[in-house]
Amino acid sequence: MVKNIVKTKKLVSVIIPAYKQEKTIEKDLRNIYGVMSETRWDFEIIVVVDGMLDKTFENARRVNEKNVKVTGYETNYGKGYAVRYGMVRAKGDYIAFIDSGMEIQPNGISMLLEHMEWYNADIMLGSKRHPASKVNYPSFRRFYSFVYHAIVKVLFRIPVKDTQVGLKVFKRNVLEAVLPRLVIKQYAFDIELLAVAHRLGFKRIYEAPVYISIDFSSGTNFGRFLPFSRYIRKMLFDTLAVFYRMYFLRYYDDRSKQKWVYDKELDMKVNTGGLYDS
Repeated sequence: MVKNIVKTKKLVSVIIPAYKQEKTIEKDLRNIYGVMSETRWDFEIIVVVDGMLDKTFENARRVNEKNVKVTGYETNYGKGYAVRYGMVRAKGDYIAFIDSGMEIQPNGISMLLEHMEWYNADIMLGSKRHPASKVNYPSFRRFYSFVYHAIVKVLFRIPVKDTQVGLKVFKRNVLEAVLPRLVIKQYAFDIELLAVAHRLGFKRIYEAPVYISIDFSSGTNFGRFLPFSRYIRKMLFDTLAVFYRMYFLRYYDDRSKQKWVYDKELDMKVNTGGLYDS
């Protein structure tokens, strides 16, 4: 007798960290929702408002769809914290995050998801340096990206060409293993996540093309990339701190579990399937 095998459709969770995005969050969210609605995936979108400092939360809630959840907290902790806050509340088999602000075209989510299936990847990264990517951003930022990647490659040996694009997809089991070990809340949080995953044996890390267009004409974000800016200094400091914790303190290893910093709000076992604010 031949038994019918029923394949269940995978659920995708898309995390959108949002900080002071009151002018753009509704449009961004509708665009991402529209893109995901045209894919073959079942999905949920979780917007995490990183500090109630303006009307980002209220404007995001205008997108009244049953599979869109808007949550957040009063104090601004940083993008890394916001992404992790959303990840532990996600129900998906695949868990993605994409930056708000629409520098990255949201149709890249679908591209990364298909690549996850093709390569049976643990982690799929959007990459500016993929040959099929289309990017429009200033030469000075290209230079910083190149230098920073060279540093990351020497320190952590992650076999990819670009780690900094704000579009990534993870298998659920990767995050279940990695998230409890993480420390960084702001800068270089994605490097910590990738480096720890790679150290734990999740070696199937690949890159997919993205479309990125960055407009610096208004001056927004320009100061972040000036030489010796606070942003640059913090990125380098946090990256070196990950290296120190990993290879000198062995902080991320199982034997150091008692030293891991516990935050109930970032506990996947406690928060998965929990309550949302909308």
